Amino acid sequence: MRPLIGVTTSELRPSALATTRRHGEPAHPEMALGMTYLRTLDLAGAIPVVLPPTGTDHLAPLIERLDGICLSGGPDLDPTAYGAPDRHLELGPTEPSLDEFELALTKLALERGLPILAVCRGAQALNVACGGTLHQHIPGHRQTEAATSTTHEVRIAARSRLHRIVKTRDLPVNSFHHQAVDKVGAGLKVVGRAPDGTIEAIEGSGFVVGVQWHAETLHAHLPLFEALVSAAARTELRIAA
Repeated sequence: MRPLIGVTTSELRPSALATTRRHGEPAHPEMALGMTYLRTLDLAGAIPVVLPPTGTDHLAPLIERLDGICLSGGPDLDPTAYGAPDRHLELGPTEPSLDEFELALTKLALERGLPILAVCRGAQALNVACGGTLHQHIPGHRQTEAATSTTHEVRIAARSRLHRIVKTRDLPVNSFHHQAVDKVGAGLKVVGRAPDGTIEAIEGSGFVVGVQWHAETLHAHLPLFEALVSAAARTELRIAA
């Protein structure tokens, strides 16, 4: 069977649908998640399922049904999540309740030893869940080119899990972030940096990989998702046994 991979969504947008609203009523919030994550996971051999951030009460039984986690991109994490005393002027809109759900999910997945692939905001959430902190604003890391275009290279640490997956030390990536890992969380290590030194990839024990770029939009980066699916399939077999 294909492993079941849970995909987080941490972005809320006003609904454009008016069918369930009274006249003059403000737009209702709705979840937003790019279909590219789901199509890429399907192509990699998984059954992707979107995880609604409805609260943390039922996380344990939810995690028990999953074989792996993909932490997706999204808005800035609120600085209160990692104890920052001030808010940078360039900080974007935040949703602390969504942060709470995603961080609790990540911590529980780590405790259960589930494979995790974290993308962009997801990599930042992974770091914060492990006790790390973030740079709230790094200028010059949001490209104007399409997401399918690469704009700089990341230097990958030799003999890291990421190196074994992508099979190169210099990996072309795209760049759509303005926040990044600062203090590295417990149990994680830096395995990739941009030319300016910005941390672009982290990993932990087992299959725990975080990348700052949007790998789901780059066909050449499909091996990252295939590696997640392979690790999740081993989880599925272990649970079945």
